[in-house]
Amino acid sequence: MNPELSETSRLFDIMPASGRMTIKIVGKPEQPTIIKTTFPVPWKNNRVIYLNFDLWMNLPKAQRDLILLRTVSWLSEIQWFKPNINQGILAVGLIGIISQLAENDVVGILVGSGLSVIALTRMWQNNHSTKTELAADEMAIRIATRRGYEAPAAANHLLQGIENIVKIEGRNNFNFTELIRSQNLKAIAGLSPVGVPEQVRKG
Repeated sequence: MNPELSETSRLFDIMPASGRMTIKIVGKPEQPTIIKTTFPVPWKNNRVIYLNFDLWMNLPKAQRDLILLRTVSWLSEIQWFKPNINQGILAVGLIGIISQLAENDVVGILVGSGLSVIALTRMWQNNHSTKTELAADEMAIRIATRRGYEAPAAANHLLQGIENIVKIEGRNNFNFTELIRSQNLKAIAGLSPVGVPEQVRKG
């Protein structure tokens, strides 16, 4: 069997059932990063994870498992239509645009458009927040425990995976999000007594 097909099949096996229904894994040898995903938009059901398999296979199996589960968890955390204030603002803005278009009210259209842009910006920021990033890591660890991993070991595999990705991709440093995630994973793995402060976690 083609090694890429074999690995893709294995990765689908470790995904939660919800991930198998909505996520597609696509090989992309030309991309400089090991793993990449496009930000999911509400009008598309499928969510795609792109892998550079040549680089991906340089990671140990356990690290691949946790990185994949983490990416699936992040994609699952993004909910465009979860009821909250931003969705309310967006709905009001869209209704305003539609009603004002019918009346050819330029000012009304601009106000409705402004509300929609504010809501979409807030939703984008929420889906890229520290809270969402850490939640995705922790969800991946929980899923991994149902796949035979102990939680501290799973956290350590994900931590090492982050470190190895930085090395393999030829980057010199972690970005800010990776630093926060790494500190949180060290605490879960029992490698550090210091976790992520609640104020930072909510950022």
